[in-house]
Amino acid sequence: MNYRREHRSSRSALFDDLEEGGGLRASPSYSNGMEDHDNEKTMDSLHDRVSFLKRLTGDIHEEVESHNRMLDRMGNEMDSSRGIMSGTMDRFKMVFEKKSNQRICKLAAYFVVAFFVLYYSFRVLLYFMYG
Repeated sequence: MNYRREHRSSRSALFDDLEEGGGLRASPSYSNGMEDHDNEKTMDSLHDRVSFLKRLTGDIHEEVESHNRMLDRMGNEMDSSRGIMSGTMDRFKMVFEKKSNQRICKLAAYFVVAFFVLYYSFRVLLYFMYG
């Protein structure tokens, strides 16, 4: 029951000038000018609303197309970065497969670790001296 009430209110918001029976009534005779005028007014109102809805759906379509293009570009960029990463990993594998390169990499890693240990130890020492 609540759904019907909401449906009627949303329907009346869109078709506020129309009557419950559809709003368009055909008169049995065209002698009544007021009824024809009301029908024309209702037709104009419907035409305006249909035009508005058409523009709105066109705008939504353009927005969706724009987002699809953006997602396609992002997908292509991700594919290219995936290719770059796989190439880099292949190079790392080649480096680690050779014994001499493994020793050089371990030596470089030891230097980096030693640098950070010395850096933080001097930092702590300076903090206690001047801190």
